[in-house]
Amino acid sequence: MKNDLIIFEDYKIRRLYDEETETWYFSLIDIIQVLTQQTDFQTARNYWNVLKNRLKKEGSQSLTNCKRLKLEAADGKKYLTDVANAETILRLIQSVPSPKAEPIKLWLAKVGYERIQEMTDPERSLDRARETWQKHGRSEKWIQQRMTGQETRNKLTDYWKNHNIKENKEFAILTNIIHQEWADITVKQHKNLKGLKTQNLRDHMSEAELIFTALAELSTRQIAESADATGMVENKTAAKAGGGIAKRARLELEEKTQKKLVSNENYLPLILPITNNSNDKK
Repeated sequence: MKNDLIIFEDYKIRRLYDEETETWYFSLIDIIQVLTQQTDFQTARNYWNVLKNRLKKEGSQSLTNCKRLKLEAADGKKYLTDVANAETILRLIQSVPSPKAEPIKLWLAKVGYERIQEMTDPERSLDRARETWQKHGRSEKWIQQRMTGQETRNKLTDYWKNHNIKENKEFAILTNIIHQEWADITVKQHKNLKGLKTQNLRDHMSEAELIFTALAELSTRQIAESADATGMVENKTAAKAGGGIAKRARLELEEKTQKKLVSNENYLPLILPITNNSNDKK
């Protein structure tokens, strides 16, 4: 998932994009702040808690579609926060009497329209991703490799979709098989190695890690295509074979360079250590 921040009038609204479901989730407290015109975050949170309890008692179905995801707070730390997609928010807005309801509806419609534009014109989505990576200090070489790897990934998932593989859970299982085969560690272990939590692993890979991930997924797709692999059993076999090809290449490179390819390097912001001021009294 990718975090993002947008401005509605003078209010900051936190949102998070789920790449697997292609869905934006918005902070409900931030939406409540806009609707109630509250500048104080705590007051808005209290309002949402009261509204949430009332909706629960009423048996509102809207709450069943809400999630709790980690979003960055004002102190820079991430906390579990109530979020919902645009459709659910539009339903909840009906429960908040506010002159800002209609502008929020129009704004959410605009967000949805931008997503539709990206789906019909993928270049828009690529441009947005490139801008984000540039802001985070990625080199043009890294960005190009990341985008090339994503194209390879998309071709593989397109194949899976057309050969009886269910999105999300089964995609994740096959992806993990490929990753474990070429890297000798699972996706979760790789994220732990890099100190990642909710961040996208590929956004924190080195250029070499991106290349070998792409090689493993390219090999998997071509092996699957040659055998017309259908369903989980046959695609698991292709995933292991494809990952194995990349693993052999990795081991050969590591032998030549005497350097491990899978690393703990990441692009997380540096946290400076707290040091004692030499002028402080002891």
